[in-house]
Amino acid sequence: MGHTLLCELGLFLLCTFPFNGHAEDAVLTSDPDWSTFFTYESVTFICDMKEGEVTDWEYKIKKDDKEFIPYNSHKTYPLPISSTYDSGNYQCCGRKRSSHDPKCSNVLSLTVSGRPKPTLTPGTTTISVGDTVRLTCSVERSDGWKYEWFRRTSDTSEVHLSTNDGQNKVISVSQGGIYRCRGVRGNPNFNTYRSNEVTIHITFPNKPVLRQQPYWSPTFSGEMITLTCEVSGGESTEWVYEWRRARSVVHHENKKYWKFRASESISGDYDCRRRLRDDSYSSTEWSDSFSLMILESPLSVLTVSPSWLSPGASVTLSCVVQHPSAGWRFYWYKALPDISDKFGSYIKELLPGSIDGTAQDSYIVHGQRDTAGYLCRAGRGDPEYHTVYSNPKFVWSGDFNPSASLTVNPDRGQHFTSDSVSLTCEGNSAEWRVRRFNDTSSLSYCSFWGTMKGSTCNVHEILFSTAVYWCESGSAFSNAVNITGQRDDDIILVSPVHPATEGSSVILGCKLRTENVLSNVIFYKNDTIIQNDPRGQMIISAVSTTDEGFYKCQYSGKESPQSWMAVKSVSRAESSSSLFHVLLIVGLLCGISLIILLLLFCRYKQSKDSCFVRSQSTSQSSATDHMTNQDEAQYNKCAPPPHGDTSLYESIKSPEDAENGAVYSVLRKNESNDVTYSLLELKSITEKGKSAHAAADETVYSEVKPGKSLDQ
Repeated sequence: MGHTLLCELGLFLLCTFPFNGHAEDAVLTSDPDWSTFFTYESVTFICDMKEGEVTDWEYKIKKDDKEFIPYNSHKTYPLPISSTYDSGNYQCCGRKRSSHDPKCSNVLSLTVSGRPKPTLTPGTTTISVGDTVRLTCSVERSDGWKYEWFRRTSDTSEVHLSTNDGQNKVISVSQGGIYRCRGVRGNPNFNTYRSNEVTIHITFPNKPVLRQQPYWSPTFSGEMITLTCEVSGGESTEWVYEWRRARSVVHHENKKYWKFRASESISGDYDCRRRLRDDSYSSTEWSDSFSLMILESPLSVLTVSPSWLSPGASVTLSCVVQHPSAGWRFYWYKALPDISDKFGSYIKELLPGSIDGTAQDSYIVHGQRDTAGYLCRAGRGDPEYHTVYSNPKFVWSGDFNPSASLTVNPDRGQHFTSDSVSLTCEGNSAEWRVRRFNDTSSLSYCSFWGTMKGSTCNVHEILFSTAVYWCESGSAFSNAVNITGQRDDDIILVSPVHPATEGSSVILGCKLRTENVLSNVIFYKNDTIIQNDPRGQMIISAVSTTDEGFYKCQYSGKESPQSWMAVKSVSRAESSSSLFHVLLIVGLLCGISLIILLLLFCRYKQSKDSCFVRSQSTSQSSATDHMTNQDEAQYNKCAPPPHGDTSLYESIKSPEDAENGAVYSVLRKNESNDVTYSLLELKSITEKGKSAHAAADETVYSEVKPGKSLDQ
C-alpha cells in the first residue's frame, strides 16, 4: 500500500509494486539501481525466486503485463537501452521445471530519457589576476555521476583538464579561457553531452583610454580614422588590442593603433582593451566608450568680397567647411570657363601659393580688374582627404575687358519683363556662352532662359528680379551688367547699364511700358530726392565719382526699382598713355632742333660771309624748296644783332602753303659769355586737343656752350 501510494505521487521513478500471490517469495532487482536511465545506457534485471537451487527454475520477463522474454534458464537479464520506448513496468516470473505453476515478482518501473546535457554554473566570469573562480557541473534528476572538465581558447583546441579522483562536481580555476564539463557513469562508461560554455576572463588592473588621433569631430565619410588604445605599463609584454562597437568585437590588432576608412554606417560608441597575445582571456578591462560621429562628405562654401570690383581692387576669398571642425588646409582655384561642357562647368586652376594649401581660411587676390570666378576646397589627414569643391563664386567688373565684352540692347539697366533684350558678346573668341546669376544664387546660362545665336543671347522674357549677366569664352570673362526686370504695368528707370566715364554727360529718365515720361518726375539718389520739378529727365552734364549711387524715379505714385550707377574715373593707364604721347612729341621736336643746329653749323663753316642760307627738304613724292624769309634776306646781307650780338638765322618753310606756318630757327651768339641760343618758333605743329594758334605761340630754346665762339 505504501509503495503504491509513493509511486502514484511520482516520488519514485523506479518503483516496486506488490502483486497477488506469493510476492514475498520472488524479487526482481536491477543493476545499477538508478532512478532514471538514459538512452545508450544498459541495465541488468535479476530475478530471485528465493527457493531451491537455481537450476530447478525457469525465468521469464514481462513488460507491461506482456511477455517480454520467454522462459529460459537465466535469472539475470542484461537490457541495452536503445530508446525511450524501453520505459515501462517490468516483472519476472519463475517456475520449477517439474511444475508449471509460476511465481511472479514485484514490478519495477523503468524510466528512460534522452542523452542528458549537464549544466555548468560559474561563480563569476571575470576575476582579477591571482584570484580563482568556482565552477559547478551537474546533471539534474539523476545520480551516480563523475565529471570531466575541458578548457580551450579562441586560438587553441579543447583539452581535458587533470583533476582529483573525486566526483569533480566543483572545481576552482585561476586561468582565463572557455570551460565545459560532462558527466560519466556506468560500466562501460556512459558520457553525457558536454555542457554549455562558460568564458572566464582574467583582468589586469590598468584600464585603457581610447582616443582618436588626431581628434576631429565630426569625422566625414571617406576620411582615414586612427584610434589609439593607450594603456600604462606592461610595454615589454606581447599584447593584442581589441576594438569593439556596440559591445561587439569588430577588430583585432597587434599594435595599439587601428586605422580604417570612415563611413556613415560605422558611427557609434567604441571601446578597446589589451590582452596577452598567447592568452586571449587574460586582458585589461574595456575602456570607457568613445563616441565616433561620422557624417557624409562635406561641402566647402566660398564667399568673395567685394562682389563688384573697383578697377585694381583687392578681392578677399573666404572658405568655410560645412559642420566646422579642426585640421583643415585650404586650396584656392581660379575658375576658367569650359565652353565645351554642356553643363557649364569650369576648369580649376590653382592660385599662386596654394599648391600645398593654406592654414588660413582666407586668400587675397591683389589688383583684380576684370570679372573672375573662384572656387575652394579643404583637405586634411594623411593620406589627405578633400571636401567637395565649393560652388563657383564671382567678382564682377563693369569695365570692358579688351578680350571679352558684353553689350546690352536696349542699352539700359532696367527692362520690363516682356521686353526682348539682346546680350551680345564681343572679343577674341569664336565661341561664347552667356551666364546669369540671380538673387536666389542660381547660376544658369542662356539656353535655359533665352536663345543663343552666334555670339548673341536673345532674351524674350526678363527675370522679375535683379540678376547679373556676363559672357564667357574659353579664356576670359567679359564685363558684367546688372539687369532688373519690372512688371509691364509698373515704371522703370532709364539709366546706363555700363559705368559712365568721368566727365561725360549722363541722362536719367523714367519710362512706362509704352512711352517715356517727360514731365513731373521725381528722381532719388540713395533714397533722397535730388530733383523734383516738371522736367522728365535728369541731366548730369559732367559726371564724377561723387555721382555714384543708387538711383530711382517716381511718377504718378509709381516708383521704379533702384539701380546702381557706377562712374569710371580716367585710369592711370590712360593718363600714362597721354603723357607718353606728349613726351614723344617733345622728343621729336628736340631731335628736329638738334638736326637744324647741326645743319646750320655746317653751313656756317662752309661760308662765313653768308648770313642766310637756303636749305632744301626732300619728301617721298617730290623735292620742295624752302625759301628764306624775304623781309630778312632781300639784300642777302647780315644785319648786326642788337647789343653787339652776332646772330645767324635760318628759316625752313613746310611743304604746305604759307598759311600753315613755318619753323624759324635763330642761332644767336653772346660774346660776353660764349653762349649760343637756338630759338625755334613752332608755326604749324599742334598737340592733340590744342589749337593751332596756341601751338604757334610756343617756343623752344636750346642752349649750346661750345668751346669757342662760332666766328673764331
